[in-house]
Amino acid sequence: MLKIFHLAWRNLTRYRRRSFLTGLLVALGVIAVVVFGGLSESFKSLVVGEITDSMLGHLQVHRKGYVSSIENLPLDKNIPEKAYQTLRTVLEAESAVSAYSPRIKFGGMLSNFETTTSIRLNGVEPDQEDRVVPDLRKRITAGRETGPLIEPGEILVPELLAKGLELKPDDTVVLVATNLDGSVNGITLKVAGILEGVTGPGGRDGYIHIQDASVLLRLSGAEVSEVAVRLKDFDRLDEAFTRLAAAVASLKNKEGQSMFEVHTWADLSPFANIAQLIDIMTIFVKFILIAVVLVSVLNVMIMSVYERVREIGTLAAIGTTPGKILSLFLAEGLTLGLISSVIGALAGTGLLWVLNLIGVEVTFGRNKVYTLMPSVELDQLIYICLIVVLISALASLQPAAKAARLEPVEALRHV
Repeated sequence: MLKIFHLAWRNLTRYRRRSFLTGLLVALGVIAVVVFGGLSESFKSLVVGEITDSMLGHLQVHRKGYVSSIENLPLDKNIPEKAYQTLRTVLEAESAVSAYSPRIKFGGMLSNFETTTSIRLNGVEPDQEDRVVPDLRKRITAGRETGPLIEPGEILVPELLAKGLELKPDDTVVLVATNLDGSVNGITLKVAGILEGVTGPGGRDGYIHIQDASVLLRLSGAEVSEVAVRLKDFDRLDEAFTRLAAAVASLKNKEGQSMFEVHTWADLSPFANIAQLIDIMTIFVKFILIAVVLVSVLNVMIMSVYERVREIGTLAAIGTTPGKILSLFLAEGLTLGLISSVIGALAGTGLLWVLNLIGVEVTFGRNKVYTLMPSVELDQLIYICLIVVLISALASLQPAAKAARLEPVEALRHV
């Protein structure tokens, strides 16, 4: 076997220019996949982190049926106090859960005593919300920089509404909401800060303390709309989701039906489509690589067979079996693919290292500039190289089979 690969290497070096150009094309394809994969994965992580760490959390638990009508923020589908206490027990027993935060979500009207507009509110426990969505604080553009995220009697106003109502920190506003039985209630609050929208200037979500939300809506007990969950390891999201969904499925109501439903951030955010699009684009680039490798190696191997017909005939005439001839040409394709892919993988990794040094800046969401930190995992490099080697072998198969089928007499007559 080693002798065959040694002969394959010698045959490749006999046609240095052709082998070099083909290998260079394959290596450039591998470099493109490594660099694009590193950049796209870094951007995807940025997008997902922006959504999960400043708004949604990794998972959310709701009362059964809440998500299907979530746009209406239905108060009649809140989680009752007793059910919430049971859910807390399950969450605290789950080893994958790092923190969880109860929220009361509802719609209301916000007024600066001159102008009134609609607003979506999130009543939160500040300490728990801080642990679940640690980047929420980074969205506060004006107001208190230290201390609790929000205190009773305060409100974080979305930037869009703050501009429309000409609000600034320490201004006084009135918040009015309709509770479950249809009665209207209002409270006076102080503006604690102005909140940037996570996906741009169109956000209308504000934050108040959960105690104020409970008083405003006249809720009975500590009922909540949802529980946001942060995991210890985001990479194990699917595993944690499966276990938690199974755990809460065992919690039944009086009718014997499941009380809760669990959703990942991707189920709740339209921006999950961006992450899926990035994955599709990465797969598309890999298919382009496969096409480049296939055409390049196929071309060089066909030319190699054509130019060496008499050599093949001589080998067959001295007793070399068709299997050995086929193995020789397959070894040439494998060697070319292996060397080119390894060089391309190393060069691509080096280019990612350079990009990390100089920084790659992108603008996303709130017109904020982020610096990508592209990288590639070792298993991804091995996977890419294996694909290239496999495609090189497949591309060599037809020319190798053709060489093995040549009749010695006819091959020796070839000019």
